[in-house]
Formats: sequence, structure tokens, C-alpha cells
Amino acid sequence: MTLSSNPLTRLIDRVSKVHPNELKATIISFAIIFILMASYFVLRPVRDAMASDWSDSEVSFLWNLQFFISIAIVSLYGLIISKLKFKNVVPLVYTAFAVSFLAFYFLVPLFPDPTLVEKSFYVWVSAFSLFHISVFWSFMADTFNKEQSKRVFSIVAAGASLGAIVGPAIPTIFAEKLGLDNLMLIAAVGLMLVVPLVIYMYRLKSEDLLNEALEADLSQAKLNAQWWTGFKAVVTNKTLLGIAAFILLYVFIGSFVYFEQKNLLADYSRADRTQILGSIDWITNTLTFVLAFFVTGRMATKLGMAATLALVPFIIMAGMIVLAFAPIIVVLLALQVTRRAGNYAVTRPAREMLFTDVTKDERFKAKPVIDIVVYRGGDAVSGSIFALLSEGLGLGLAAISLVGAGIAAAWGALAVYLGRKYDGIGERITAIKKEA
Repeated sequence: MTLSSNPLTRLIDRVSKVHPNELKATIISFAIIFILMASYFVLRPVRDAMASDWSDSEVSFLWNLQFFISIAIVSLYGLIISKLKFKNVVPLVYTAFAVSFLAFYFLVPLFPDPTLVEKSFYVWVSAFSLFHISVFWSFMADTFNKEQSKRVFSIVAAGASLGAIVGPAIPTIFAEKLGLDNLMLIAAVGLMLVVPLVIYMYRLKSEDLLNEALEADLSQAKLNAQWWTGFKAVVTNKTLLGIAAFILLYVFIGSFVYFEQKNLLADYSRADRTQILGSIDWITNTLTFVLAFFVTGRMATKLGMAATLALVPFIIMAGMIVLAFAPIIVVLLALQVTRRAGNYAVTRPAREMLFTDVTKDERFKAKPVIDIVVYRGGDAVSGSIFALLSEGLGLGLAAISLVGAGIAAAWGALAVYLGRKYDGIGERITAIKKEA
């Protein structure tokens, strides 16, 4: 029985639009992001447990420090990958993170007062939380071609959701027996398991996906020698500048919803808040998993990128308007679930498809600038803007929701622009192939 005649393969093709020759690469990619996210969610409770021993001012200082450290890490990353053969970049990144967590595992018990090491760990895990996923999606954009990404990326994104479900279960069930230090060890082992899978994906790229002719040939290519080209590209390349603005607007909306959620939950007990927020996580992850398998891939191929990218922003805009006139917890929580599930299942994989239209150097050097530095900068700026509107100008929830609706409208308009540009390039490539 051939692969294409396999009943399971035909079912997957019918449900998700993944083609038989892409199935193995899709499963491996799913496994990689599942392990990465599970490893991160093993580490996150360890990080947050440490933070409970520090004052609010100490944690606030670390948050601000993260932005500047993110700039340093991305700059160092740009310098290192400029000196290496491209095929070694991704395995090296995950190996380096695994070694770093092993180092923390051995260092923390050696200090009578491990506070400094623990704070370093806190900042490092926060950097890892964005960096590892940025590198992964760069790798995906460099493995699947533009047409394949529309069908495959949503399925791969579902692996992230599953990892986010399974990962927290490990510290929840075993933290007391294993101890926090051993959870670092588990995460390090998980990252090392990713490395052979990444190496195997290089083989599938040429043998199964037939993408050895992609511009970003990982076998021999080197990147631009200057470490700063990623930062320069973000401000000089219109496509990258548009993606950076897209990220900023997304972060702004996320911050507005987060602070409004925090304020509306203030009247509830801590136990009730925990139950409500836990329900949001469960509903979000479940919706993400379903949407990723059955909706996103079909949406991108049937409706195009403009509609796919703009869907969530315009839904959020409408939700913000409803919240302005009905500022109640049920509306806000529905808005939060829609925003998060829509981002994980639809907006994020669609946004990552945009990076199939940029050069190799931009994909691996400018992308971390956008995903990490721009993101962290957006956190800092949007939090200050919300505080200014609420505490400085004294605006209430209704007025702030209308401001958020305006931001969401701008986010949606930018999504339409980026999507149309992406679709237009794809149409031109298809026309050229037909003429040839």
C-alpha cells in the first residue's frame, strides 16, 4: 500500500489539507514544537515560584531589565549566526539553552544565598520564552515553501497548544516529589531531544518536501557578517516594518485586555480568580487545538491571507465596542478567550507565513528582533499607556475599551495590507510558473 493510499493519510489530507509527502515533516515539526513548549511550561512554574520570594519592586526591575537583555541576546545571536554555517544554527541554539539550564541546575545549590542566580534564571527563562519560539518559526519558514505553509503551519501550531497543556502537568503532579531543581534538568533533557529531530528535518526538507531549491539553502549558506543587519532590516524593509507594527498593535491589545481583566477580577476572591483564569486556559487551549486542525489551514488557502490575518483583529474590535457598553466579566472573558485562541490558532501561524517572503538573513536575524525586542518594548510602552489612561487621565473601563477598539481597527487595517501584499506576491509567482 502506497503512502497516498493509506486510509489514515487520506483522512488527514481531507481534514487538514496536509499532502502525503508533507505528512512526515508535519509530524516531526509538530513533535518539535510540542517538546519546546512542554519544556518551557515545565520551567515557567519554577521561575514564578522563585518570584514569590521577591518584592514587587524587585520583579518590576527584572521586567524592565528583560527588555535590555533581549536587545543584547538578539545582538549576540546575530553575531554568532553570522559566523556559522547555516545548517548548524537551529541545533546550536537549542543545545545552548539546554546547557544553560543544566548550568543553573548545578549552580543554584552551590550558593548559600542563591538569590542572584535565581534572578538570573528568572530573566533567562523569560528571554527563552520568546526566543525559542521565534527561532522555531524561522526554521519552519525556511523548511516549508509558501504554498505548503498555508496548509501545514496551523497543524504545527496545534503542537504548541498540546505542549502548553502537557507541560504544566509535570510540575503540577511531580514538583513536590522531584523538587524544583530537577524540573530544570527535565527541561534541559527535553531541549536536547529536539536537536536530532531538527537535524532530521533538514533531510526531509529535500527528500520529502522537495524544497532544496528554496532561497534559504541551509546546507552551505552563511548569513551577512554584520550582527546588526537584523535591526537595520526591521526599519528599512517595509514588509518587516509592517510585521513589527503588527506585533506592536497585538501586544497593545493584549495589554489592554490583560489590565481590564485584572481590574474586573479585583472584586473576586483569589480562589475564584484562580478558577476563572484556569477555565480560560483550558477553553483557550481546546479551541486552539480544534481551530488549528479544522479551520486555519482551510481559511488561508480558501480566503487568502488578508482575510485570515484580519479576522481576529476585527473580532476584537467588535468585542471592545461591546465591552464599552457592557463592561461585565462575562464579556471580557469571552473577549480574552477569543483573542488568545484566535492568536494561537489563526493569527500566529498566519503571521509566520509572512516570513516565507523575506530573505534568509532577514528570517533568522530580523525575526528575533521583531519577536523579542519589539515584543518586550511593546509590553513596556503599552503598560505605561494603560496606566496613563486609567490613573493619569482617570478614564473608565468604557472609555479605555473604545480606545482599544481604535487600536484593534488599526491592527485589522494593517493585517489587510500585509495579507494583500502576501497574496499578491503569491499570485505573481503562480503566473510566472504557468508562463514558464
